[in-house]
Amino acid sequence: MDDPVQQRFIDLFGPEFGHGKPFDLNLLRSTLEALGSPQLALAPVIHVAGTNGKGSTIAFMAAIAEAAGLKVHAFTKPHLFQLNERFLVSSRFADDRALIEAAEDVARVAPPLTQFDAQVAAALLLFREHQAALAFIETGMGGRDDSTNVIAAPAASVITPIGLDHQDALGATLAEIAAHKAGILKAGAPAIVARQAPGAMDIIEARAAEIGSPLFRCGVEWDAYASHGRLFVQTEARGLDLPLPALQGRHQIDNAGLACAALLVSNAAQIDDNAFTAGVESAAWPGRLQPLTRGPLSAPVRAVGGEVWVDGGHNGQAATALARALNDMQRRREAPTIAIIGMRARKEADSFVGALAGAADRVIAVPLSEPHITPAMIAAIGATFDLETDAASTLFEAMQNAAQLPAPRVLICGSFLLAAEALAAENA
Repeated sequence: MDDPVQQRFIDLFGPEFGHGKPFDLNLLRSTLEALGSPQLALAPVIHVAGTNGKGSTIAFMAAIAEAAGLKVHAFTKPHLFQLNERFLVSSRFADDRALIEAAEDVARVAPPLTQFDAQVAAALLLFREHQAALAFIETGMGGRDDSTNVIAAPAASVITPIGLDHQDALGATLAEIAAHKAGILKAGAPAIVARQAPGAMDIIEARAAEIGSPLFRCGVEWDAYASHGRLFVQTEARGLDLPLPALQGRHQIDNAGLACAALLVSNAAQIDDNAFTAGVESAAWPGRLQPLTRGPLSAPVRAVGGEVWVDGGHNGQAATALARALNDMQRRREAPTIAIIGMRARKEADSFVGALAGAADRVIAVPLSEPHITPAMIAAIGATFDLETDAASTLFEAMQNAAQLPAPRVLICGSFLLAAEALAAENA
């Protein structure tokens, strides 16, 4: 492993996905108490849960705050290349030494924590030790029992769109999953909520009423929408007229709107319109509908006039957003559309491939470097949706196959592992 920080966390706490645990925050709480309760000495926290869009929403909030001249902390997941990417400390990724020292500080006082518990504790230690105006914290999975829910008094809670994912841990139904996500709501802290399926919103509304969390729902207490090439965000107290985000896809317009609403409603920092404009325009989030334009991986497709995109989305809701984006691209330029898909073993390939079926003409399935759904199985699923399917032994082979079509549009997707592999190959 060429990531010394990840290796040190593994040495101290075991592999991140090496073992499960019953949902129980008591071990982490006792560890934090032994460390002086850093979660009680932070900059105002905006805590973010949901199924998709959490990281992008935080990227927009961080970019807006930084455009206002503010330093920010952020804890997000997953990372693409190095574990440090999860730890933004005073607007810079934590360096190896600081992270390793934080991990060792946690290990000295900790009972047997999972690695993710330890990452949360290390992030909170670093956030306490460095100044920032705001801290953005993303849940790992769910919300109510998630390690990040040791944050007891956030400035605001944010819930992005909820869909079916991690059903083995969170429940089989949308209502069960929403109950976990709504567990981040806290009494007195405003809850800024994206548009939701009715079953999910009912659960969120009931939880907010139960604990006394002021509720701000998209389409009710606030709204955001694109019109005439602009993004408009309106709360009860303020309106914004902004450029569209540089991040691609209609779902990123929704994420940008949610980020703006969260900052406006929480009132955790004073931010002027110019900073909202600059932040929405400049926010970047690698591996989310990112174009590949100049490296060796995309070269065969570009040589025949095609285009290549990469996205780490890996569940049905993400695939629906990707399909919408592909269809929008198709209206701009008609092209044969190929989805190169690789997925972890624990993911739901049927819903992912099925959601893409309306936008892709062909699926090429590839393996991953970790336990994965076999390419043959993904190809078989694609065939059930009347997609032309194929399997390739490597990503490079899949790209060569895609380049046999005239000026194709290629989307590499299904896993952040595959997105990282594609970005690394493109930049080799």
